[in-house]
Amino acid sequence: MNYFNQEIETMPRGELDELVEERIKYTVKYAYQNSPFYKKWFNENRIDISDIKSHEDLRELPIISGKTVREMQPPETKEFEFKCKGSEVFTIHETSGTSGTPKAFFLTWDDWNRYAEKYARSFVSQGFGPGDRVVVCASYGMNVGANTMTLAAQKIGMSIIPEGKCTFPVRIIKNYKPTGIVGSIFKFLRLAKRMESEGLPMEESSIKRLIAGGESFSEESRKYLEEICGIPVYNTYGSTEGTMCGECSKKVGLHVPEDLVHLDVYDPKLENFVDEGECGGIVLTNLLPVGEKTGTLLLNYDTEDTTVVLSTEKCSCGRTHMRIMNPQREAETLWIAESPFNKVDIEQGVFQRDNMDYLTGEYEAFLYGDETETTMRVSMECTDLKNCDEEMIKENFHKSFFKFKPRLHHAYEDGTFNVLFNFTGPGGLEFYKIKGRPKRLVDRR
Repeated sequence: MNYFNQEIETMPRGELDELVEERIKYTVKYAYQNSPFYKKWFNENRIDISDIKSHEDLRELPIISGKTVREMQPPETKEFEFKCKGSEVFTIHETSGTSGTPKAFFLTWDDWNRYAEKYARSFVSQGFGPGDRVVVCASYGMNVGANTMTLAAQKIGMSIIPEGKCTFPVRIIKNYKPTGIVGSIFKFLRLAKRMESEGLPMEESSIKRLIAGGESFSEESRKYLEEICGIPVYNTYGSTEGTMCGECSKKVGLHVPEDLVHLDVYDPKLENFVDEGECGGIVLTNLLPVGEKTGTLLLNYDTEDTTVVLSTEKCSCGRTHMRIMNPQREAETLWIAESPFNKVDIEQGVFQRDNMDYLTGEYEAFLYGDETETTMRVSMECTDLKNCDEEMIKENFHKSFFKFKPRLHHAYEDGTFNVLFNFTGPGGLEFYKIKGRPKRLVDRR
């Protein structure tokens, strides 16, 4: 089983573009006729929907943000202005609210089928098929991820073990012999160490592959995880808004399901789209197949994530849909000396291979200072604090962190940016004292 939907996934570029344009026209018309927000939005911006026929036309529309969505729902308005009329709502969901008030989403059964289709394509492209059993370490709550994966599994013929968390007992693996786990890099690292301590190394278990999602991560941490687990780790990217992109077995970028998700990359000011190979903000539109319905529709929506379009050429796996770099969250990107850096840049410095002979991989970083001088303190957890080669780790971190940041390196050399290191034993990091997902990069300026 190489493809979930071979006709669509391998569609020649010309035919795919024609299909996308057909769906753009239908989606825009649907928005005007059924979305209270978009009907007013098109009228106020004096946009004739009959003029929107192609990829380029869609790019000419204004961009909306999560702030716009929040301003168009209670308590700011009486009704949910993004909720489409005439659609039978099957479930109601909210985003996590990590960047503000949770945004409400109303999903029809058509929505769920499209969400499941996207994840099913990813699962199959990563080698899953009928008979596989997958542990899902994601919340079955107001977020859509876990439920979407479960529906996707049903379409493929897979079984789901809905644990919700990666702290499940090792007996689950011994008894039910799952062939895959969906979680995050750090959850997998902890699970692998726990399995080792209980006499069942992951590479000797039934697990054949790991699917990482939920947060951005560095390629170095992925490679280290693959090394200690002895199995491949694949990447996925999804959101309540409906992105759902997945890396195939070739690991050359995440495939965007272009027939269902129109994805563009814009410059930081959201004024112009950038060329292939350049970094920018992800702006998406969920495309509707002709005749289908949706409960919530977003056109040209700023996801507040950044990526790079790697290629629109045919992948060696046979899929023709574009591939993007692992997205990073803008909320995890900070600026010093007019130079941006992300949590992933710090993680990359921590997970330099020689460092991992001494580190657990757990880390956190804090920024202090003012407009004239900034200090970043990076704390790393050591397996054995007394025998940790701190100087080598510092040197490796510096080389990695500054490699592609000349402005930041200049600020470091002239003393306006300082980097301090703190090494702790197991359990010594600050985030262990705080409930919830660890925040790896914190701005305390």
